[in-house]
Amino acid sequence: MLPIWLSTIVYSVVFTQMASLFVEQGATMNTNIGSFHFPAASMSLFDVLSVLVFIAIYRRVLVPVMARLSSNPQGLTELQRMGVGLVIGMAAMVVAGVVEVERLKRVAAPDQPSSLSVLWQVPQYALIGASEVFMYVGQLEFFNGQAPDGVKSFGSALCMASISLGNYVSIMLVSVVTSLTAGEKRPGWIPGNLNSGHLDRFYFLLAALSLVDLAVYIACAMSYKGIKLDGGDGDRRRKVSAHV
Repeated sequence: MLPIWLSTIVYSVVFTQMASLFVEQGATMNTNIGSFHFPAASMSLFDVLSVLVFIAIYRRVLVPVMARLSSNPQGLTELQRMGVGLVIGMAAMVVAGVVEVERLKRVAAPDQPSSLSVLWQVPQYALIGASEVFMYVGQLEFFNGQAPDGVKSFGSALCMASISLGNYVSIMLVSVVTSLTAGEKRPGWIPGNLNSGHLDRFYFLLAALSLVDLAVYIACAMSYKGIKLDGGDGDRRRKVSAHV
């Protein structure tokens, strides 16, 4: 299971951006909606709403449709759901990069926020929420189901460790990108003032890393031999499963 687990760390890096760079990006946009001020940190509301909506869509629409098309009554296997989560997470980074390009086009002065409305961030938050439904739920079910009976807690710990390592890798990645792109006369991709940087390039870099990670994940998932309960005696038998 460890190769599968390692393939989920890059997704956790993508997920981490919602609580860090997404907020910084939103703070440099127009946060006024009419006479109402909408704080950039409050945009995570759309992530929560997206999770609620996509859980309903998944249970009410996707599962019945996929169950008819396949022999799996659950619609998609855990590994397939995790793969869908990786794809949606990659799409979120592409959308965030495009929004940042548009934000920079509407910057009148380096010390002024962009005139682009913060509501342009809604799609990237919504995509992150949709990816959570597929990735983290599928990941938890996969590790709990595949871990041996004596170490079930280890499967749950792997999910939490993936999120934690994603935070650390994100910090290291930002530090490396900053050190490589910044210089005496260059502000770098992620400076203190985002109007002088190229946060869009960092988002596109994450999308590219997600694409490479997806290829590795597919290779690992296709070669994975799943453990299934066989009969009522609780014995486990290792079989090749069509997860992907």
